[in-house]
Amino acid sequence: MKKRLGIHWESTSTIVYPVLFGILLFAMWQGGLLNILLGTDTNTLPPPSKINSIISDNTAKILLNLKATVIVALIGLLVGSLAGYGLAIIAAEHKKWGAGGITLAAAFNAVPIVALAPVMNNLTKQLSSDVDFRSMLAKTLVVVIVCIDGMAVNAFRGLTELKPFAADLMKTYAASNFTIFRKLLFPNSVPYIFTALKVSLPASIISALVTEYFSEKVIGVGRQIRENIVTAQFATAWAYIVVSCLLGVVLYVVLLFVEAAVMKNRNRN
Repeated sequence: MKKRLGIHWESTSTIVYPVLFGILLFAMWQGGLLNILLGTDTNTLPPPSKINSIISDNTAKILLNLKATVIVALIGLLVGSLAGYGLAIIAAEHKKWGAGGITLAAAFNAVPIVALAPVMNNLTKQLSSDVDFRSMLAKTLVVVIVCIDGMAVNAFRGLTELKPFAADLMKTYAASNFTIFRKLLFPNSVPYIFTALKVSLPASIISALVTEYFSEKVIGVGRQIRENIVTAQFATAWAYIVVSCLLGVVLYVVLLFVEAAVMKNRNRN
């Protein structure tokens, strides 16, 4: 009984302690103690009540910018993940150079987003005269590049780390390559896909926000953060920062629920 209560408290404490810490931090922030500790005024670090008031008064505008950021982040995540998985399939099929190729692809992640964004802006200027289209395309391309590597590395492991002789056994039954992929390789790679998505999802939001700093069109949560900081509207900038944090948390929780549902059905089968 004691052991069971200990395990139950151990799992519960992983939620209780962060929540208590969050409540303490919120109280210190609202009460002004955080400003004293950090040596900032309420203009630079406004209290949560003021930030909440700005969000309530500008809901329509914030949602418009949030929509632009979400579209860039999710399309980039989807395309980047599919490209990364395709790269992993090719690398797994050609194992002699596959691992090296995946490592080479990982080098793209070493390129800072602040360096990629201007390059993509210049590149897309050659592709279209429509500012809306090329601005969206430039931002999405940066997110795609950021998301490719995580999926490629993890999916490669899922496609190659199989149970001993599993692939050989299927070949002895004259299974086609497509059947081996559908019945063995893809199911084995599913947990690795979610591992990659849990890394790529926050990365896609961060890269979308940073890329918006440099975009031609003044839209998106990241661009609004920049514009409001430049004009010293720190409270409004904080409102967009809070919204971007909530966006990341909500999308991550949705991903965890999807993973739980998929893995439950997978284990049942």
